[in-house]
Amino acid sequence: MLALTDHDDLGGLAAAREVAEAAGMAFVNGVEISIEWERLQIHILGLSFEVTDPALSAGLASVRSGRIERARRMSAELEKVGIDGAFEGAMRHAANPSLISRSHFGRYLVEVGVCKDVRSVFESYLVPGRPGYVEHRWATLADSVQWILGAGGVAAVAHPGRYKLSRADMRRFLGEFKDLGGQAIEVMSGSHTPEHIDLYGRLAREYGFLASRGSDFHGPGESYVDLGNLAPLPEGLQPIWEAF
Repeated sequence: MLALTDHDDLGGLAAAREVAEAAGMAFVNGVEISIEWERLQIHILGLSFEVTDPALSAGLASVRSGRIERARRMSAELEKVGIDGAFEGAMRHAANPSLISRSHFGRYLVEVGVCKDVRSVFESYLVPGRPGYVEHRWATLADSVQWILGAGGVAAVAHPGRYKLSRADMRRFLGEFKDLGGQAIEVMSGSHTPEHIDLYGRLAREYGFLASRGSDFHGPGESYVDLGNLAPLPEGLQPIWEAF
């Protein structure tokens, strides 16, 4: 079974479904929504929803609308540290200009030899406190969960181990997510350590969340783990796919 969860966009679902079904795999509609919670960017997964839902489509369009302006500002910041042409270079890597993201800047900076790989670009230039990072106003947690549930889907927290939240703040966030109707948390992720897997497995049980499993695959050579190579969920958790 495969789910495609592009950032803030549904445009790839039809093609992905066609290829998955040709390979004999079940396919699940998905999306990864960029939100802001207490000035921190977090990603909320929507799975198994109705693609034609108008509120979800409109909400995602609103999230995408500011990406190009943000990209221009990122390019201007990179120019200040001697990296020219980043906007045009990143755009060459973006199949859809309205979806230009930090990953596209990462590919450009690797292309021109600034860093050896995309992960190094993020660490040196594209995260808070680094010279190429620019804040952007994303959707709220309530927005994202409402859009997903309204389209008949399941809402899950993506790769929680990547967020710089204290244990107390994580519990506060998960409590708010559950109160809004959130149903699941990603326990297995390509970016999770064994300690993360143990922690979020315990939190899934404590909060009564379904457990999801995702590679966080962005492309060959850019991801922590390739598609199909992630370990199974730990025993004793209720898999999210039982809700599909």
